[in-house]
Amino acid sequence: MRVCLIGRGPIARFVAARLEAAEGLDLAEVLVRPGTMPGFASGARVVHEAAGVGDVDVVADCAGVGGLAAHGEALLSRGLRLVTLSAAAFADAALEASLLAAARAGGGRITIAAGAIGAVDALAAARAGGLETVRYTGRKPPAGWAGTAAEAVADLSALTEPFVHYEGDAREAARRYPKNANVAATVALAGIGFEATTVRLVADPRATANTHTLEAEGAFGRFTATFEARALPDNPRSSALAAMSMVRALLDEAAPLRVA
Repeated sequence: MRVCLIGRGPIARFVAARLEAAEGLDLAEVLVRPGTMPGFASGARVVHEAAGVGDVDVVADCAGVGGLAAHGEALLSRGLRLVTLSAAAFADAALEASLLAAARAGGGRITIAAGAIGAVDALAAARAGGLETVRYTGRKPPAGWAGTAAEAVADLSALTEPFVHYEGDAREAARRYPKNANVAATVALAGIGFEATTVRLVADPRATANTHTLEAEGAFGRFTATFEARALPDNPRSSALAAMSMVRALLDEAAPLRVA
């Protein structure tokens, strides 16, 4: 299976390295911004716009919401399968509509990789039987919220106790925290939607890792799942599990047997 990889950052580098060794997958092309080259060694053909993507079977978007917004519609309209980590893009109703319209018109398909959180398979299954409440809590050390809307409501450097700097629905969380929204958006899309999903974001001076907690209740019963996320070794802002989930999604695309 021929893969086109979008992006050149830490997650793209991780995925590219795993694709080189993966059975049944061939890293055929890398799509990066004009004037740039991939930040990793590869024999893949380099292209700079969606129109230049050649004969590939699946596209792996590791470039963030901007990459999906720039290239997604054109790729989907060609009938390509697109795997993305940019769930936050779907919090923008207009962008979501354009991507889905392109997929329907061209016969393409979008798959959202689970990213930095697990249990979304259980969440989606619970939705099929009647899901009532979903809450996601993101907890990071105060420094992990630097440069975000949290700075408008708290002196992060002075915190001595955990501080909830946002509580509301998932769509508003994505709007206020665009660089931290993919997990909340993934939970919303797998479960009961952006408006019905409650999000709590916490700056915790006692935290030693980024922690994601998912709580759900419905006809199936209830569950709580917590994940302490390690970063990629070469970038403290990139989740290792997010990169791994992209690799797993691509392996599933090629595999004759898949555990959904």
